[in-house]
Amino acid sequence: MTKIYYFSGTGNSLWSAKRIAHNISGVNPGEICELFNIGVEAQTALNRKKGETVIEADTVIFVFPSFAYGMPHVVRKFAKNVNFKTNYFAAFVTYGSSPGGTLGSLRRILKKKDIVKMYFGKIPAVENYLAIFGTPKEKTIKLRCEMQEKATEEASRSVIEKKENSVSVFYPLSFLVYCLFTLGVKIFYNFFRVSDKCSACAVCEKICSVNAIVMKDGKPRFSSKCEHCQGCVNICPQRAIQFARVRFGTSGYCHPKISVNELKR
Repeated sequence: MTKIYYFSGTGNSLWSAKRIAHNISGVNPGEICELFNIGVEAQTALNRKKGETVIEADTVIFVFPSFAYGMPHVVRKFAKNVNFKTNYFAAFVTYGSSPGGTLGSLRRILKKKDIVKMYFGKIPAVENYLAIFGTPKEKTIKLRCEMQEKATEEASRSVIEKKENSVSVFYPLSFLVYCLFTLGVKIFYNFFRVSDKCSACAVCEKICSVNAIVMKDGKPRFSSKCEHCQGCVNICPQRAIQFARVRFGTSGYCHPKISVNELKR
């Protein structure tokens, strides 16, 4: 059995996770591949004592994005809290600009786990952080999706062949940037704004896997649970959510081969 755990705001990591599962099943038709949303799974795991949540499978795979050269907080906490019972672990980070020391930070956590064989890989994808990089152009989306598809195929082969490697855990610049991001995330949720164009469709609430958004009086309310994945800003059908330079009406991004329904928890 293969268990694939993913975290995805706009579909990049979800697409790669689904593709890896498809490829593994294609090579080994009898192989069972199950997908799990880390945001959802973590809600149960974080209410337990460290080590009480067990992930048991022949192969365990993590697929998640890089946030400011580091791991999304929910992924970090989940990796720390769970107990792995597997012969093989693989992790793939999707990234827009650079993954920095993201995989190295995960490697530090896993060093304390009893896992014999491990593999770490990088998957380029479309940059979705509109607040800094703006809306990606169609040409850029096409190019980056092609790069993602190629890298995901390579990731699949690495898992199927049970390849092993290691990554450096020393990334001082990444650590500094990530620390600043960590401080920012604690207050960023206060800066989301919602316009009168909001139709109360609750899409933002439904795609938020960490339950950071709740509908109140017909408008979304943001909480400190926010991971700052920017899924809500990118996917809002009415373009009614604003954050920093992302103004009302600014076009967003969702992976072209992932539907909004697939992102709902």
